[in-house]
Amino acid sequence: MAPPGGVLTPVAAAVSAGFPSPAADWYRGPIDLNENLILDRTSTFILNVAGDSMIGAGIFDGDQILVDRSIEPGIGDVVVAIVDGELTLKRLARSSGGWILRAENPAFRSIPLEGETEMVVWGVVTFNIHRHR
Repeated sequence: MAPPGGVLTPVAAAVSAGFPSPAADWYRGPIDLNENLILDRTSTFILNVAGDSMIGAGIFDGDQILVDRSIEPGIGDVVVAIVDGELTLKRLARSSGGWILRAENPAFRSIPLEGETEMVVWGVVTFNIHRHR
């Protein structure tokens, strides 16, 4: 059930996953999600995730990810990459043979970037939105 007026007011407080916090009633006012989740508004996009190759990174089928195209990708980043013309979501890693796009699910193969494989990192994942209900 939505609150009266249908407006949700987020609370800027930590929530304990163990014992209740004595600061639970402390309120700092509404949270601007743009301010808290987006570094560069002109370069940030929300993409829908389809597939299970990144469940080990906590990214599940149906989640939404925030992708910032202005961030320089680094080893260990979860990235959206274009591999031979197809978009994929993987972790950027190095191997003895060079770069690899690593799946975070043992049921999926990682993608070694060798030979004629063309790859461009489209953007770096900064946040994952996972629906719980």
